[in-house]
Amino acid sequence: MSNNYIPTLDPTQIDAIVHANFNDIFAVLGMHPNPSDKGLIVRCFLPGALSVTVMARSNNAKVASLSQIDSAGLFEGLMGRRVKRFDYYLKVNYPQLTTNVEDAYQYPSVLAPEDLYLFGEGTHEQAYRWLGAQLREVNGISGTVFSVWAPNASRVSVVGDFNHWDGRCNVMREHPDSGIWEIFIPGLVESVSYKYEIRNASGEVLPQKADPFALAMQGSPDTASVSVPNTSYSWTDAAWMARHEGPAQPHEDAVSIYEVYLGSWRRNSGESHDYLSYSQLAEQLIPYVLEMGFTHLQLMPISEFPFDGSWGYQPIGLYAPTSRFGRPEEFKYFIDQCHAHNLGVLLDWVPGHFPSDEHGLGKFDGSHLYEHADLQKGFHPDWNTLIYNYGRAEVVSFLLSNALFWLEEYHIDGLRVDAVASMLYLDYSRKDGEWSANEHGGRENLEAIELLKTVTSRAYFKHPNTMMIAEESTAWPGVSRPVDQGGLGFGFKWNMGWMNDTLRYMERDPVHRQHHHHEMTFGLVYAFSENFVLPLSHDEVVHGKGSLIDKMPGDEWQKFANLRAYFGFMWGHPGKKLLFMGSEFAQRQEWNHDQSLDWHLLEQPEHAGIQQLVKDLNALYRQQPALYQQDCSAQGFEWLDDDNSEQSIFAFLRKGNLDSPPVLVVSNMTPTPHYNYQLGVPEKGFYREALNTDSSQYGGSNIGNQGGVSTIEQAGHGHAYQLNLTLPPLSTVIFVKQ
Repeated sequence: MSNNYIPTLDPTQIDAIVHANFNDIFAVLGMHPNPSDKGLIVRCFLPGALSVTVMARSNNAKVASLSQIDSAGLFEGLMGRRVKRFDYYLKVNYPQLTTNVEDAYQYPSVLAPEDLYLFGEGTHEQAYRWLGAQLREVNGISGTVFSVWAPNASRVSVVGDFNHWDGRCNVMREHPDSGIWEIFIPGLVESVSYKYEIRNASGEVLPQKADPFALAMQGSPDTASVSVPNTSYSWTDAAWMARHEGPAQPHEDAVSIYEVYLGSWRRNSGESHDYLSYSQLAEQLIPYVLEMGFTHLQLMPISEFPFDGSWGYQPIGLYAPTSRFGRPEEFKYFIDQCHAHNLGVLLDWVPGHFPSDEHGLGKFDGSHLYEHADLQKGFHPDWNTLIYNYGRAEVVSFLLSNALFWLEEYHIDGLRVDAVASMLYLDYSRKDGEWSANEHGGRENLEAIELLKTVTSRAYFKHPNTMMIAEESTAWPGVSRPVDQGGLGFGFKWNMGWMNDTLRYMERDPVHRQHHHHEMTFGLVYAFSENFVLPLSHDEVVHGKGSLIDKMPGDEWQKFANLRAYFGFMWGHPGKKLLFMGSEFAQRQEWNHDQSLDWHLLEQPEHAGIQQLVKDLNALYRQQPALYQQDCSAQGFEWLDDDNSEQSIFAFLRKGNLDSPPVLVVSNMTPTPHYNYQLGVPEKGFYREALNTDSSQYGGSNIGNQGGVSTIEQAGHGHAYQLNLTLPPLSTVIFVKQ
């Protein structure tokens, strides 16, 4: 302590400051009226400082030298005769340097009361614009405002590279009515690594926490949040976005989705973490997807996640694109390039659960803040993860803002919402006695249902042409019905029933398929009850399930023929299409997130044939409106032969709007070719053979219809005309009415 100076603080207050226990740090640090007399006093806490001088910003003149009143680095001093507040900075002498320091405690709160209110009400849609680390200018000084929600904390500090991770240095101001803590740190304008040091309600210091609203994070194994400088990305997709904001039309569009895990589509080498960057992916992935004819990319979760083996489904930085592939602006560049080439981007979004890593959201302020306190509602037994408290307004604001964040800040074209069924049901994956009923005695998770309705309705209100897609595996009614019509408000739902039934059928030896004919036809019983996406996703090629080609029965030729026939059936079937990476060239091995796809397989003609087939299916699909315009309407589909179980033949018509010709799809799921197969059709004319999965260019036996078939005036299958077709073995043949 300096000689001859009597502190205005008592020893208890001094001890509380230097140990970061003072209840209202902004009431003592910074500039304040002298509590003992007239005039002003300045206090600062600068561990390691030898001396501190207060300098007037207006003329850079010395105002006063401060006295050290505690050896830990607490300084205090009178401002001479000054009685009016003034802007100042500190000249600080450390053992090896003298530097100017901006005092964070002289700046007022910059948070808007309306933001605090809306966040607490559960209706904030852009909380990411003020929570987290935001570069701002306050009173003419540039710096970073840190804001975090921690209502049950007794103290919160920002710690980082800039203060040597010392929780005593940048203790935050609390807004008691909202539970928001805030501090403006002047001069902090570059990217820095940071976390929050939090004392719980009883004063215990918790493990340092990453920022829930961080816009970037360190890469694993490091876990700190990273502030993002104000480098505004210059988007070039205005025309795309203008179309995207127009009248809703995805239901009538061709939608063929290529699902990708960016970490293992392709790698720079065989080493485990030699990922392609976002820029490299723009150079390599986009041209490939365009060449293959897909309309959309669907990215498995991008939000930062610590554990590679979770594939992104256990995110911690919900607002931070993973640093595995580059910086946030590089991810924006990737999306911008997709749009420049008319390629939509869908993102896997995970609001159903989060991991329990100690630097994450779990017991964030020492209490069950983000997760439900009741373990029957707040813990997921399947994934050993925590479940959000959907009934807490601030959690709703957090998740709602995040969904809209990706649509607005990253120009994402839609969200595929993961594990919706786990959110809808209180008894999901739980035995009797392991779950609690809702207030009506039912199993429905009413709070989660309301969250989903809020997210989908607000997403479509603000972005009418977006795609909100539910991965929902049960018979919950109205998943893709608008909220105002009693539904959950999604635009589409994954057709898990179709996927399970048809894959089960295809796995059977063809000799037994006649007894399971319904597995291919049952999907049409409910095909128009929802707006469906037909998913052959990553879930079907992991955890011992084998690859798609491995699921197919028979010898090598039959395996490939089966897969080709199945793809043809799928592309002809009502519903938007989704195929996981590698399946388009019959990847042999089960998907491994730690290595690249086996691109060398394309040197083998049978694999190259599958790839060419998928390319041609996508091209035909996009060329023929009958294959997509009425995907969601029963008027777009007509069975011609659905009960021919003995021959395992399926025949149906797809219909578009009035100006588009119908498309005939016929599948033969046995190794026996059928000649002079008689099929009744409603329209007279020539039916051009537009695609035959048995073509030699795909690796087939090249049996076909020599370009097409004309009708004969003979009744069949309830129609006035008939086609005499040749059906190759294990094939799907697609005809376009001329």
